[in-house]
Amino acid sequence: MLPRHVAFIMDGNGRWATARNMPRSYGHVKGSEVLEGLCNYAFDKGLKCLSFYAFSTENWSRPGSEVKSLMALLKRMLKKFLPVFIKRNIRLVVSGDLMSDKISDNGRKMIFSAMEKTKNLTGGIVNICFNYGSKNEIVHAVNAALEKGEKITEESISENLWCGELPDVDLVIRTSGEQRLSNFLLWQSAYAEIYFTDCLWPDYNEQEFDKALSWFESRQRRFGGV
Repeated sequence: MLPRHVAFIMDGNGRWATARNMPRSYGHVKGSEVLEGLCNYAFDKGLKCLSFYAFSTENWSRPGSEVKSLMALLKRMLKKFLPVFIKRNIRLVVSGDLMSDKISDNGRKMIFSAMEKTKNLTGGIVNICFNYGSKNEIVHAVNAALEKGEKITEESISENLWCGELPDVDLVIRTSGEQRLSNFLLWQSAYAEIYFTDCLWPDYNEQEFDKALSWFESRQRRFGGV
C-alpha cells in the first residue's frame, strides 16, 4: 500500500557541496533538481501528497549569503515549477509563517500567486514548508482557534494548522544520516513511520525512494492498537 502523504527532510545539501569544494549554494541548487525529479516520479507511481522541508524558521540564523541564495532559489523554483504543476494538474501549497516581515513583499506575492493559480487542481499536492517550524504552527493553530471562539480540541487545532487541509503524514524520510525531526510536521507525524538514510539529498534518486516505499510497506501500522 502506498502512503497517502510522504514528507521529506532534505538534508545534506551543504555537506554534499563542501565535499566537492563547491559553495553550499551549489548543493541547494542540485537539491532542487532532485525535488523536481522526485515529484514527477512519485506522482507517476500514484502518490497524492508530498511535503518538503525547504526552509525552517531556524534557518534564518545561517550566513546571510546562504540565506540570500536560498531566497533566490525559491523564486526560481516557483517560476520553473508553476507551469509544470499546472500541466500535471498538481496543486502547490506553501506552508509556514508567510506573513513574517523577514519575507520580502515580492517573494510573498509570488508565493500567494502560485498557490492561487493551482488551488483547484486535483491531481496531487506538493507542499513546500517555507519559514516553517512545527512548534510555531501549533501555537498559531491554537491562537487561531481561540480567535474564532472555538474550543481547543484535537480537531480544532488540526483544522487551523498551516498544513491543516492536508492528510496526516504516513511516511517521513530524512536524508544524510541525521536521525531527528528538527521541528518538522510534529503534529501531522504523530503516527508516521520514520525512515532515515545516509544518502545526502543531492544524491537521492528513484531507487532510494523505492527502498523507503518498500520499507514502509513492510511496516505493521497499529495506531496504538494490537
